[in-house]
Amino acid sequence: MKQITLSRIYRLFVKAHTPSRTVRPNLLLVFVLMLFVASIVIFPLAAAPASAQTQIPETADFWSDYPAEQLADFLTARLSDEELLAQMFMFGWKWPEVGRENDAEPTPLLNQWVTERGLGSVKVFGWNTDDVLQVARAIAYLQQESQSRRYKIPLFVATDQEGGWIRHVRGETTTTPGNMAIGASAYPMDAYYSAYYISREIAALGINMNFAPTVDLYTDHKSSVIGPRSFGEDPQFVGELGASFVAGSLAAGVIPTAKHFPGHGDTSADSHGKAIEIRIDRKTLENRELVPFKYLIAEHVPAMMSAHLRFPLITGNEPASLSKTFLTDILRGELGYEGLIITDDMQMNGATSYAMVSDAFTLAIEAGNDIILSSETAGWNERLWTKNLNLMRTNTAFKQTVQKAARRVILYKLNYFRSATAAPLYPDLNSIPSRIPDREGQAFFLSQACRSITAYKRGTALPFKPTESERILIAGHQEHPEFFEEAEKRFGKVARFPYKADMGPYHGLWVHDNLIPLARSYDTIIVCVDCQNNVDALRELQYTGKRIVVMSIQSPVPAMEMTWADTVLFGYSYSPYTFKALFAALCGDFDPQGELPLE
Repeated sequence: MKQITLSRIYRLFVKAHTPSRTVRPNLLLVFVLMLFVASIVIFPLAAAPASAQTQIPETADFWSDYPAEQLADFLTARLSDEELLAQMFMFGWKWPEVGRENDAEPTPLLNQWVTERGLGSVKVFGWNTDDVLQVARAIAYLQQESQSRRYKIPLFVATDQEGGWIRHVRGETTTTPGNMAIGASAYPMDAYYSAYYISREIAALGINMNFAPTVDLYTDHKSSVIGPRSFGEDPQFVGELGASFVAGSLAAGVIPTAKHFPGHGDTSADSHGKAIEIRIDRKTLENRELVPFKYLIAEHVPAMMSAHLRFPLITGNEPASLSKTFLTDILRGELGYEGLIITDDMQMNGATSYAMVSDAFTLAIEAGNDIILSSETAGWNERLWTKNLNLMRTNTAFKQTVQKAARRVILYKLNYFRSATAAPLYPDLNSIPSRIPDREGQAFFLSQACRSITAYKRGTALPFKPTESERILIAGHQEHPEFFEEAEKRFGKVARFPYKADMGPYHGLWVHDNLIPLARSYDTIIVCVDCQNNVDALRELQYTGKRIVVMSIQSPVPAMEMTWADTVLFGYSYSPYTFKALFAALCGDFDPQGELPLE
């Protein structure tokens, strides 16, 4: 594999654009970015082969000063079957148990997996992450446990910090405008710096791997699981922004993971809850879903997540995550991908509906995954462990498959952890309050949010200059107080009408029955919308004769039918920066130039 070079960064930012969607270049920023990238050391994806083989003593460990390729061979040859298999496993903090609801510590069982079996990786899920110092302490403790073993192989510590809607590490970390806002601005620099500042925050906690970017296409506009997590609908456009995100993550020292291969965008269902079928043929897959992944492979993305999605017209009933055709034949063979392959959570119904968890682990290994992810820590003698360990001892081909995957994991760890930019094994707790939230990132994310705001419909309220006597009603989500706070900063005393963001039919009926009569007493009503239920409950506002302003957050699709309103603005997220930008655009502080990244 090749290092990320200055010329490749330049190509990434000024490459030819597609006719259906244009990525906006900014050559001054490109030049500044090139100088920035040139001034830092980006770790290589693979070490150059040693010119001569050096005899490594038996006392060597992970940190010994030998070429990575040679040391990877040394370690792989000396690890026991248990240690090789454990390098392939990634377990999460267990869902809080009764009596441990407020405990962010890893369970004793997870500690035991690290200390006694040499677990390869752990995942920080969004449970009990409100105290970032506690998260950092837990990560440091687990890494210390990993260093107590004979070969001192450190842990990959992963999380889902995509930006926008998906933010598993909470607390003081930044809620960013997210991918669809990046797609609306269409600037590669927004993808780059979003990843950069997100990664700087989680790296401060000792997290070294991020399950981002999401490069699924927003093909099915009814999607409830992808939606604003996508950069947009055009494959090449998404590929370019995804590649920029990868570069920004690497520059901040965090390993990016492209997902969800081979593409989750052409379905409205969620593979967490059930088996999902995407009924497209191989030609459509090749020309659409795979295009963003090809971009990222060309830029040497170091990790990729396989999805529990079924493509019956291509491989029948098996999920792509368990398919040798998808992972070994297509991803590695045809597309030439050489990085790590990581499964999506094996506890998801998209996997378990096809095979029992223990059998699914075996299939995932045989298909070509390098790391098998489970949100729950496996029991000490669960069959997913004992069955696969027995297979290693009785099936030579299976053992070779495990050895090959474990070596790939170890080699990448060697190249990453011994580089100048790796996230710290032991985070500096004293520095975290000054690094989270990222101070530079705060200014950037506000500017990015402003670039993303899209005026879907421009009416008399754009710009909004209320008279002294104008009566203003603000109707929005009670879960997002920033919406009301920004309105009051702008307009002073206004009337509030809060409702639930995810309103059910009964709450929607209550909103309809109470808001519509109330609206008749006001001149301008500004409403916040993020789902179809919101749209349905608010629809009769059009008959009040009042001026209606719609501020859409999250997916813009539901609000696209609200053209009966005077003004419709798209913000794409519930980030505080997005609310600031929406009201700034409404009041004429800037002319919104964002473009809807959907057909």
